[in-house]
Amino acid sequence: MRTPAPLITALALGALVTPALSAQTATDLASFEGTSASGGGKLRLAVVGSERASDSTLYWFEVNFAGQEPGKSGVVQILAPNLASGSATPRSLIVKIGAQPAMRISGEMAGMMGQKPGQDNAAFDWASRCSGAHVVGWESVTVPAGTFRALHVTTDDAGEVWATRDVPFGLVKLHGKQGDLVLAARGTDAKSSITEKPLDMGGMMSKP
Repeated sequence: MRTPAPLITALALGALVTPALSAQTATDLASFEGTSASGGGKLRLAVVGSERASDSTLYWFEVNFAGQEPGKSGVVQILAPNLASGSATPRSLIVKIGAQPAMRISGEMAGMMGQKPGQDNAAFDWASRCSGAHVVGWESVTVPAGTFRALHVTTDDAGEVWATRDVPFGLVKLHGKQGDLVLAARGTDAKSSITEKPLDMGGMMSKP
């Protein structure tokens, strides 16, 4: 499954200037409206749960994207300590595309999907973007969710992001080659968009 390009760009650019990504609470959410050459859509980023693993806390980060066509909509949930480091490989993934059943991928397979060379894995590769970031300065930005004082940053690949620690996930506005995103709403009452019990993909693949 390939996640939408504007989403990948938003996550990567947002992580450059919002170190607070690693300090989200377990119910933060932010909703975005997106536009691109292929049409518009909506994107929701949320923290929908947490789990303890040894002496650390892992969070369930949810990415819910809704395109104009049902087949281009879906939900991806990522279990990881944070999303601000390229070294933070996912411990587990839950994927639901359109009306298809939700599938859970855990353990080494989830890590391989997050780090496999040549795949659409930019959502897990923050560090590679950092060297191309250029700070423009603090600006007042008005989006559907309100007016914010945000840090304006550009990258060598013509991307622009406005971010602040005052909103969940830090992202206020994004402009990139594949499209634009603007913050439409925010809150602290996030719940999982997946209500069914996911099928265990690892267990299914191990069956003869």
